Amino acid sequence: MTISNRPVIIIGILFFVFGFVTWLGSVLIPYFKIACQLTNLESYLVAFSFYISYMVMAVPSGWVLRKTGYKKGMSLGLFIMSLGALLFIPAAFSRSYILFLSGLFVQGTGLAIL
Repeated sequence: MTISNRPVIIIGILFFVFGFVTWLGSVLIPYFKIACQLTNLESYLVAFSFYISYMVMAVPSGWVLRKTGYKKGMSLGLFIMSLGALLFIPAAFSRSYILFLSGLFVQGTGLAIL
């Protein structure tokens, strides 16, 4: 692998992660509905909380990328995504719907930075 191929491969991997996390959220909705005993409206809020983070965090993400640069911004986006994933651990133990939604919002924020 040459030096010029490395950035392309890294970006390709990041787009795979981006697509996988986006796809995984919609697959988990029926399981959230069962585990947290959600109504249909509450289960739709699962997808809403993930996708609304793109709209809400678009401008702040642009500001962060302008201040930190794209390279550090990608690392920051992955770090924020991992924080959102870590929020699922206490949410799963307590079966807290709000923590699940918060984790999805934080993951969406990390993806908005990416």
